[in-house]
Amino acid sequence: MTILNFGSVNIDYVYRVDHLVRPGETIASSDYQQFSGGKGFNQSIALARAGAAVSHAGRVGEEGVWLRAQLAAEGAGVEYLEVIDGPSGHALIQVDARGENAIILFGGANRTFTPDDATAILSHFGPGDWLLLQNEISAMPEILRLAGARGLRVVFNPAPMGVEVLDYPLDGVSIFVLNEVEGEAFTGASEPEAILAGMRRRFPAATVVLTLGAAGAIYDDGNQRIRVPAQKVEVVDTTAAGDTFIGYFLARLSAGDDPRSALEIATRAAAICVTRPGAAPSIPHRNEI
Repeated sequence: MTILNFGSVNIDYVYRVDHLVRPGETIASSDYQQFSGGKGFNQSIALARAGAAVSHAGRVGEEGVWLRAQLAAEGAGVEYLEVIDGPSGHALIQVDARGENAIILFGGANRTFTPDDATAILSHFGPGDWLLLQNEISAMPEILRLAGARGLRVVFNPAPMGVEVLDYPLDGVSIFVLNEVEGEAFTGASEPEAILAGMRRRFPAATVVLTLGAAGAIYDDGNQRIRVPAQKVEVVDTTAAGDTFIGYFLARLSAGDDPRSALEIATRAAAICVTRPGAAPSIPHRNEI
């Protein structure tokens, strides 16, 4: 049994500025840093650090080869992470003196997948394997259809949530992991109980994991509902907390843990994550949980 994470890999270029640049203005940056990023990348790091057997399917340009090496060093399989001609996905991020930011996101290599590419990658996986998806790569409808046809257990994190997600072929999704904003987009409801009820009506065969930030998370598979509170910690940076939760939850569930245990471990991992700055560097290792 393998977890295939078919997802984005990005480079984040972060510039520290006195104020966010205005139209027609040129300003100097007081600091510059480069980080690994992308929801797919972060979730593969979390899966690997949680001890799961994960392979990452994705694409980077030549300037992103170090991201492939970083995933491999964490123990993730990178045989389906291709280096192509053209730019990697990346984000240009301004951060001002008050901590406000402005971001330009470019999909780059993440947006070059075709239905044929999806067919070639998924041909190596079948019943018993898991597929983890987000919404930062191209060919999503085809990937979802093919995964269902091949009998993969699909876990879908619909982030970033766009109107196109509502038209995806989602009947084959086994587990939705979504936050309240994404839940409202699917159901029109804003309260957790109403979101869960709406998801059950729309996807009666699926399990739903609804993350509630500081209020914890709820698991609902139609037969049981489990609520686990968040850990109380001093928050430094919430970046990658959701990705950490997803990676640890899926790692433990796929290893045979019961849903409550998987939720509790995932919430502990996310709690450690938010006490540290950064994305991938803040994701804890299994021996810390």
